[in-house]
Amino acid sequence: MRKAAELERRRAVERYQDGESASAICASLHRSREWFYKWLRRFQSGETDWYRDRSRRPHQSSASTSAEIEQAVIAVRRSLVRQNLFHGAQAIRWELEDLGVEPFPSLRTISRIVARNGLRRRREGPYEPKGKTYPTLVASAPGTVHQTDFVGPRYLKGPIRFYSLNSVDVATGRCAIQPVLRRGAQHTIDAVWQTWWRLGMPRHHQVDNAMVFFGSPAHPRGMGSLIRLCLKHDIEVWFIPPGEPWRNGVVEKFNHHWETKFFRRIVMGSPEELRSESLRFEERHNGRFRYSKLGGRTPLAALEATGATLRFPPVPQAPRYPLPKPDHGRYHLVRFVRSNGLLDVFGEPFKAPPEAVYEYVRLTVDVACQTLSVFLDGDLVDQHDYRLR
Repeated sequence: MRKAAELERRRAVERYQDGESASAICASLHRSREWFYKWLRRFQSGETDWYRDRSRRPHQSSASTSAEIEQAVIAVRRSLVRQNLFHGAQAIRWELEDLGVEPFPSLRTISRIVARNGLRRRREGPYEPKGKTYPTLVASAPGTVHQTDFVGPRYLKGPIRFYSLNSVDVATGRCAIQPVLRRGAQHTIDAVWQTWWRLGMPRHHQVDNAMVFFGSPAHPRGMGSLIRLCLKHDIEVWFIPPGEPWRNGVVEKFNHHWETKFFRRIVMGSPEELRSESLRFEERHNGRFRYSKLGGRTPLAALEATGATLRFPPVPQAPRYPLPKPDHGRYHLVRFVRSNGLLDVFGEPFKAPPEAVYEYVRLTVDVACQTLSVFLDGDLVDQHDYRLR
């Protein structure tokens, strides 16, 4: 198509040079006089490729990004990736602001630069279901809610098998990483105690339904080591619904960072290396990782901004197993009631009230009163005697 148009322009000028009038040429080609004289002027300019189209792009654009800004965006992006830090558009812009790069490009501009230079990576994230009302814990301040999860088993070179107890303060994003070689009762108590030693002790501790956290289905009312440890220090334990890990979404997302930015990238051959590298990653995360939910601040900066006073364990050494049976305090289970109308309390079934079917309920065990209370949308709808053993 383009070659045919160029040939038409050349022949029109050649016919004019042979003495044919412009009117006759335009009439035979069904072209306007403006079209003909445009190409005649191009021919008379002396350019060798006068018959070819020229770019219509303006020579300068007030909205274009300078080469210096584009190179700064690329350099910051690559630097953040190398350091295993967040490297999205917002993280890049915060880093540019810290470096004093001006003018600051918009988030959209940064995204376009990243895409144009082939630096974009696929984003991953946990599934978030919607629909039913869920009794979510609100992290109103530092130390209000900790989410905790065990990752593993994983293997060092050797191979050496280990687990990592990861805890996150939901309000600030501060993390604590405590690797252990086994998940027995005392090992779990020690690991939780060490996370409290660095993060502070929360008011609410949210975990999944792993037996290491609640005890044993053979003794569902026996209160496992974590429950006893928490109640002894006036901490309420919350157990999310079985099979719904996204309810612990903050620590689950952190586990992904731990996996991709730490475990898969650092070669470790001994428990000593694992402990030192885990602590190093924990410090780097808390002091360097920036979060949008924190307004671009790091977890440590977010904590400092609140001026909150945290509560820490009274001694560095964790208490020894077995722990005494608590005589006060509460712990909670969130459960979804299915069509059978049963509540699963660590394997022990209880009948739910009819209005709770197909709804999420909060089950609260009051140790002092020896009761199991059922709450729906915050309202008490049922209560059972619950003799703890």
